[in-house]
Amino acid sequence: MEKMYQRDVYGKTLVELGKKYKDIVVLDADLSGSTRTSLFAKEFKDRFFNFGVAEQNMMATAAGLASCGKKVFVSTFAMFASGRAWDQVRNSICYNRFNVKIVATHAGLTVGPDGASHQALEDLALMSVIPGMRVIIPCDGPQTKDAIVAAYENEGPFYVRLSRSKFPSVENLTGFELGKAQRLKEGKDITICACGIMVDAALKAADILKASGIDARVVNIHTLKPIDEQEIIDAASQTKAILVCEEHNIIGGLFSAVSQVVCENQPTKVCSISVRNRFGQSGEPDELLKKYHLDSKDIVESAEKILKA
Repeated sequence: MEKMYQRDVYGKTLVELGKKYKDIVVLDADLSGSTRTSLFAKEFKDRFFNFGVAEQNMMATAAGLASCGKKVFVSTFAMFASGRAWDQVRNSICYNRFNVKIVATHAGLTVGPDGASHQALEDLALMSVIPGMRVIIPCDGPQTKDAIVAAYENEGPFYVRLSRSKFPSVENLTGFELGKAQRLKEGKDITICACGIMVDAALKAADILKASGIDARVVNIHTLKPIDEQEIIDAASQTKAILVCEEHNIIGGLFSAVSQVVCENQPTKVCSISVRNRFGQSGEPDELLKKYHLDSKDIVESAEKILKA
């Protein structure tokens, strides 16, 4: 399938929405070329504001604009959106349930050569813990458009997590619904729950497992919050184990969310393909995914090990 940048889709979708809706304003923190909000800035100069390297001020201003009836899209790198401006996101935006849509690019290890200081591996934990925040992790370019449209159409704050690098589009992926996971492959032996770029790796792993006689279900959990509890309960009751795959710290992301649902409703074995509470490092995206054991080979090996245990 075609590889594309999620951020390219984001920038183009913003322009499409901007033409239809006059209440949209867009804010960025001196990274509009990288986040692709520059496309909106070029088209709607009077509705775009560049705050320079002042993410905390940007989030506070976003709250102010939202209090006046605007729907505000705020963008910067995931590390800065989730970490540097967390106070303003929590107290100014989420506490007031304002219509601020934080679309953060350059998340995860696949930021690549920029290294640990720019590789947000904790952002899902930081955003998910805030009451009222919805969290979406689209798995490819086309689903990014669905996520941005959903964020506009639904009231209240959102965090949408995007990658930096180009990744393949998931074949035959349709029917995006906020808070509703997508079952991409049926299976009775093990369920692979994945989000973001790990969905493609999960599908490839499922094909390899099939060839060796293991029937793997694959579920795209694009909405981390609110999470689709019923889909997880079904996986726990209908398959022998769940393997969670995410480009995030093992603490506070998809693994934590899935484990919570399972523990409270349908106890079963849950294992994880994730970053094991480590910082990232500089390197090419594919090399880093391999080094941190986040590629399809690692998913296959983990699934086989779980089922043999």
